[in-house]
Amino acid sequence: MTSADDPAQWQTDKLSALRFGRRLVAEIPASGPGRRSFVDIRPIGTDADREAHREGWSRPGRDRTFKLEHWEYDADQMDGFDYDIGAVLVRTALATDEEQLAEVLQSWKLSPGQFLYPWQTGDPK
Repeated sequence: MTSADDPAQWQTDKLSALRFGRRLVAEIPASGPGRRSFVDIRPIGTDADREAHREGWSRPGRDRTFKLEHWEYDADQMDGFDYDIGAVLVRTALATDEEQLAEVLQSWKLSPGQFLYPWQTGDPK
């Protein structure tokens, strides 16, 4: 089995994005027709991240904490500013490191390969 076939392995670019504090998103099956569902992973910024941003660069870090949120939206509301009308926060989790992130993804039955950059998805945020 190659690392690309292993659901516990991140593609290098996606892992790097997380380590640089970038958000990733996966679209997953929604609860019913007329709904769309997304899970996002947001690395939580630190004082060091904010300082680096002020200086014009991004700080890489393997010691990040991640916030995961699963949101479901009314598909008819997603085009525009009112995408949050009818939105439901399905679940949320906090992972204090990459190992815990893998555990949360496994418990939610998700794999790293499902996650894309936000602009590659229909996520309204």
